[in-house]
Amino acid sequence: MPDTRRHRGRHPDDARLFSERTLPSLRAALDDLSLLATRGYAEASALKLVGDRYGLTERQRMAVRRSACSDQALAGRRGQMVPADALAGEPVAIDGYNLLITIESALSGGLILVGRDGCLRDLASLHGTYRTVEETLPAARLIGEHLHAMRPAGIDWYLDAPVSNSGRLRALLLEESARNGWDWSITLDNNPDRVLAASPAVAVSSDSWVIDHAGRWTNLADALLRERLPGAEIVRMGDDLRQCERPVQTDGSLPKCL
Repeated sequence: MPDTRRHRGRHPDDARLFSERTLPSLRAALDDLSLLATRGYAEASALKLVGDRYGLTERQRMAVRRSACSDQALAGRRGQMVPADALAGEPVAIDGYNLLITIESALSGGLILVGRDGCLRDLASLHGTYRTVEETLPAARLIGEHLHAMRPAGIDWYLDAPVSNSGRLRALLLEESARNGWDWSITLDNNPDRVLAASPAVAVSSDSWVIDHAGRWTNLADALLRERLPGAEIVRMGDDLRQCERPVQTDGSLPKCL
């Protein structure tokens, strides 16, 4: 059946699956999965053990998996992270689908998770095909405006060549960059993750493999949503409130961050 979605959007079950009632179990599952990862357990078997223990659905298991990480990975990621406000004069290499789909999801009311490492991740999946939605151009425009305000030395996008419609997305992004006078380079590559990991540029990604292997990376999605989309639906999966780096309100609460 062809994909006819017009929005990246929220899953109809998310309000129930990620409610205040279910969050304690999800956070406990994240802690357990992170502990097992720290001790070297295989991800698949560890996720099954944890998911079965807490009676998680497949979507909840995906959220826990995307939000968890080992102590070793957490320390490495923190050590290699470049603050988003320190990108002036730095070349950046964008994990195109990773960043774009997260911002599309936020714009369309989709659920955005704050993981143990502070990275923002969505629950969308490509499945080998990318389809533009109504939020695609607004998301690209937001990314461009936000990045260029930081004055990086250069902006290179990388898209997965094997994903269907990557060529069309490249053309759309080039049109948008030309319209705004942005000097973007956009490359289709069969394995952009390895290109990003090997690049001396600061990688813009929340993909766990990329940020574990890149020399430097930045948490751009978090900075962008904080400054430009404060109403995004954020679910804090970690226990530490500091992991959800959003402006604290006068009553001490964190807006739109469950």
